[in-house]
Amino acid sequence: MLKNNGKKTAISVACAACSCLLLLLLVAVQHHRLRDSEGTHGAGETRASSPDAAPVEARPGSAADRPGFSAYFTKLTRGRRELESRPGSSSSSAAAATTGDPPPAEDITADDIFIAVKTTKKFHQSRLSLLLETWISRNTQQTYIFTDGEDEELKKKIGSHAVNTNCSAAHSRQALSCKMAVEYDKFIESGKKWFCHVDDDNYVNIRTLVKLLSQYPHTQDLYIGKPSLDRPIEATERLADNKMKPVNFWFATGGAGFCVSRGLALKMSPWASGGHFMNTAEKIRLPDDCTIGYIIESVLRVPLTRSNLFHSHLENLQQVSRPEVHKQITLSYGMFENKSNIINLKGAFSVEEDPSRFRSVHCLLYPDTPWCPPQVAF
Repeated sequence: MLKNNGKKTAISVACAACSCLLLLLLVAVQHHRLRDSEGTHGAGETRASSPDAAPVEARPGSAADRPGFSAYFTKLTRGRRELESRPGSSSSSAAAATTGDPPPAEDITADDIFIAVKTTKKFHQSRLSLLLETWISRNTQQTYIFTDGEDEELKKKIGSHAVNTNCSAAHSRQALSCKMAVEYDKFIESGKKWFCHVDDDNYVNIRTLVKLLSQYPHTQDLYIGKPSLDRPIEATERLADNKMKPVNFWFATGGAGFCVSRGLALKMSPWASGGHFMNTAEKIRLPDDCTIGYIIESVLRVPLTRSNLFHSHLENLQQVSRPEVHKQITLSYGMFENKSNIINLKGAFSVEEDPSRFRSVHCLLYPDTPWCPPQVAF
């Protein structure tokens, strides 16, 4: 009897030991798998920590039902939701994967941009009317016209967005700097996130402009445009006591347009606000766009961010191909080496009807415009 009881006890102990050993082996295997997974993918690149990694569904009775795993996947899900809730993370990231464009750093709209158009009264009919008919017609709330004379017809069209700077109508560096000073002050008053300057011979594609600027936080120091020179401009800075100092810096040509973030524009205030811009321009005796470059590059030490999407009449516009037109931010027209310098676009109108090609560009981008000919083969 005792022998039988001893055998039963031994068997029970052995079974319990086997069960414990089996449980330990299962835990060890699970731990080993988790460690291997972490080691294979590396720090910061673990599949489970990726924002695109889907949490594993817990199956009844599986290891994922245990409290440790439940907390682990809950943490992952929470992290993913936080990523998706950030601007430009979820749907924007998916769009970036298909289009190849980087996700936006900041969600902005056209209403966040202050677009200043510099003109003069004698060009209100020959140049400005073309812009009002095309790109400005779709962006009147974002666009401000800076001119040098009163124009009641212009005020009827855009109201207070027609700004008479009372500057000289001459095409001198002083007159140009005078207008830029007013542009800067009006932008600061507006509270908008980006200041973009263009001339009255520029077509602006607002959609691509918004797309570009959304890649940068407006609170950071950003100066974006295209230089017209292949080297920094050299100038002389006039100091006190009739002393002079040579300076050189890059600047974005106003003829192609440029943009400045609000964060940087506020830092420019000591040299640009009120009457300070005119005084700064006189220190180097250069025009308005050069003075902007001087303040930003030479004084504030912020480098120009170059973009080939801005175009002036100082470059060969024939190199802008039709398939690339919709990707550009600004286009221009004019004369270069005694020849008409326009983009080569077979569009809704002939060159005689549309010498600048701006109407054809507009119908290409916005075919629903009422005055665009229907079913035009570009």
